[in-house]
Amino acid sequence: MKKLFLLFCLLPATLVAGNDNLLIGGRATGMGNTGLCLADVWAIRYNQGALADLREISIGASYENRFLVQGLGVQSLAVAIPVKKGTFGFNYTGFGDNLYRETKIGLGYGMKLSDKFNLGIRLNYHSLRLGNNYGSAQNLTFEVGILAKPTKNLQVGFHLFNPSQTKLNDYQNEIIPVVMNLGISYKFSDKVRANFEVEKDIEMPYSVKAGVEYFPVEYLYIRAGIITNPTMPTIGFGIVKGRFNFDFSSAFHPALGITPAIGMTYSFR
Repeated sequence: MKKLFLLFCLLPATLVAGNDNLLIGGRATGMGNTGLCLADVWAIRYNQGALADLREISIGASYENRFLVQGLGVQSLAVAIPVKKGTFGFNYTGFGDNLYRETKIGLGYGMKLSDKFNLGIRLNYHSLRLGNNYGSAQNLTFEVGILAKPTKNLQVGFHLFNPSQTKLNDYQNEIIPVVMNLGISYKFSDKVRANFEVEKDIEMPYSVKAGVEYFPVEYLYIRAGIITNPTMPTIGFGIVKGRFNFDFSSAFHPALGITPAIGMTYSFR
């Protein structure tokens, strides 16, 4: 009960869902939520431009439990299908329970404009439903992502969510945030990658995010990161088994506690 009371008191300063672009996957969340330059199936959420670098059909599923509070679970499914000119992606994400339920379904596409520049776009259907017949609302948004590769080891990513400033419901003023992300990723070697990003919700102060991924031995990834506003450290690890990837992560809020996440992906030949 104490944790639930704190949750509502601190709601504006937390990463609790409110028709926002929910974090998914387990990999990026272990690296301080830095996913702009990661070319995996979860690029359908973080940067649709990075989808274009996938050359195998991939599927993924993930689950996150915000602050270990019942009813604050985030479930997500993702699919990436490469075609001749690029890669299509599909994503379903749900948050909440029978009393409060947010759903986002999106279809995206990423393509290579050149060897050093990718562009992607995604269309979304948003739905909010309140239990006991209190009502529901739906609307459409879009988002765009860019991935630039100026050098072999350096990547620059940009993502803009809901640039049209669409509201879920004009009558009840249900807001869908407008969020911009800009960041870089640098591979120091085949074993070490570092990410740095800045995020700005137009209604909130900006947030700085940083993360590292270390590949010490075959089959194992170790990850860590930091997020500001509020300040939260993150940790995680990944296990590779054949064509399966298993990702585990946790974020630590100073007042509300731990948010664990788990993700699994599979790539077809």
